[in-house]
Amino acid sequence: MADAPLYRKVLLKISGEALLGDQPFGIDDKMVGRLTGEIREAVRLGVKVAVVMGGGNIFRGMQIAKQGGNRVAGDQMGMLATVMNAIALHEGLERAQVPARIFSAFPMPTICEMFSQQRAEKAFTKGRVLLLAGGTGNPFFTTDSGAALRAAEMGCEAIFKATQVDGVYSADPKKDQNAVRYERLTHDEMLAKGLEVMDAAAVALARDNRIPVIVFSIHQPGAFVDILKGIGRGTVVSDR
Repeated sequence: MADAPLYRKVLLKISGEALLGDQPFGIDDKMVGRLTGEIREAVRLGVKVAVVMGGGNIFRGMQIAKQGGNRVAGDQMGMLATVMNAIALHEGLERAQVPARIFSAFPMPTICEMFSQQRAEKAFTKGRVLLLAGGTGNPFFTTDSGAALRAAEMGCEAIFKATQVDGVYSADPKKDQNAVRYERLTHDEMLAKGLEVMDAAAVALARDNRIPVIVFSIHQPGAFVDILKGIGRGTVVSDR
């Protein structure tokens, strides 16, 4: 099969900001539709997809901390924002007739199930897209760490990290025209160079579980599926 995917079981990490689209705040339905379409195409290729959403389009816990407030309360608000984003993406997938299921890292019984590896694996087996909300369920941990944790728990073959640029650079290419783009890195190189695409805890967890991280641009339509097919543009972080 010409379009056979490189990976059969992946976790897609999408920042909350990606859902903004052209809006200054909230959720852009057009962006939800585009992401839904790309996930649907990946599923049609035979790929099992789990999605971890950030919440920065609605709230960031660090905002309160920077103002001298309670960081724990701020992070709890941020975790709730990820649930809102998961609900929005779930509705988009259902409209596109892609079966999906939301699991939260903390109990919200009237809205969704609490995450357990066993129940999530059963949903995967039935062909559901997993929408994993709430980060790790704990303050002081980013949704990147939540993504690495869930990828390890679910036995995912790769983490696809959608960012604002088309890979990992030596510096912010929007600020430094001399920034160098990397095609491949090891997890240890990424940590040693202090490249802040993902937080150190997430990179270390991916490394320890031998999970490659593929960094690509959320602004390039179809990039997720193209990389699954082996033709897309991104940086591969792997020790293999």
